[in-house]
Amino acid sequence: MQHEITAAAPLLDENGNLREPGYAKKLLPIYRRSDIKAGALHIKEWDYYLMANDRFALALTIDDNGYMGLDSISFLHFEEKWEITKSPMRLFPMGRTNLPASSAAGDTVTEGKNYALAFRHVAGGRELTFRMADFCDGQPISGRILLTDEPEESMVICTPFEKKGHFYYNQKINCMRADGCVQLGSRTYTFDPAESFGVLDWGRGVWTYHNTWYWGSASGQVGGVPFGWNIGYGFGDTSAASENMLFFNGKAHKLSQVTFHIPMKDGREDYLAPWTFSSDDGRFAMDFVPILDRAACTDFKLLKSDQHQVFGRFTGKAVLDDGTVISVRDFIGFAEKVENKW
Repeated sequence: MQHEITAAAPLLDENGNLREPGYAKKLLPIYRRSDIKAGALHIKEWDYYLMANDRFALALTIDDNGYMGLDSISFLHFEEKWEITKSPMRLFPMGRTNLPASSAAGDTVTEGKNYALAFRHVAGGRELTFRMADFCDGQPISGRILLTDEPEESMVICTPFEKKGHFYYNQKINCMRADGCVQLGSRTYTFDPAESFGVLDWGRGVWTYHNTWYWGSASGQVGGVPFGWNIGYGFGDTSAASENMLFFNGKAHKLSQVTFHIPMKDGREDYLAPWTFSSDDGRFAMDFVPILDRAACTDFKLLKSDQHQVFGRFTGKAVLDDGTVISVRDFIGFAEKVENKW
């Protein structure tokens, strides 16, 4: 049985531990950075947005990990099978990035040498603006995206780690419609809200040093109705609840445990070979054909990040809470495996 949080209350107790591990369908637990007992070096906060359609995708990140800040822009072209990611780092921001305590209000803004990103709440939705002078072969990138039609329900998870004072508080908002343009050099890429969707990954917490996680997400529509999912594990002690959830027409449908079956070759993951996904409750079964592996590995021995975010197309079925079967074919999304020592 997975525990659902149904009432608003402070996220942490007087010792900096989660008051109520579990999941919610709205951002009910109240996050206050001042309630955390860990030092500023160990607090991790980020806002990550991904906008995608069948042809291309844009990812934007503003991240404050205490000892290091990361501001990232990624552009992926599925038809031409290329991607570019630039991620300037900031040393020891220690919370000075001032990320909001809630995803529902406040602005997330950062800038550095020859770049800037801003995520703001505006009338009608969320406005994302960005620019970087040297993004690809000396060419700049810039743009503005408006995310609208935010669904009523989302995935919210409060996950403890085995170590006291360590926790992960996370919200994933799927199936927002994306409207706007990206200017990359002389080329313009337009996100049409009729076919382009966005997801927010909003994370706050204190993590243990070494973690390997799996995360997958997709947003689109089936028969003109917004549909998507969030799947994953490896983020701490998920005995109270998993973060696996379907989203259909603005409502969330809770899944049990989902397993990523990544193919192996010569003893290592073969990320660009076809994957499969299954769930212990039989409500999620997907084949996945990769298009691009957005891979990055930074290894400073004590600090390491080995990331494989694989974009591709899902084909299979998912079952809503009432037993309705939703079938998808060539549904764009991604699945990732990330190992961090941080």
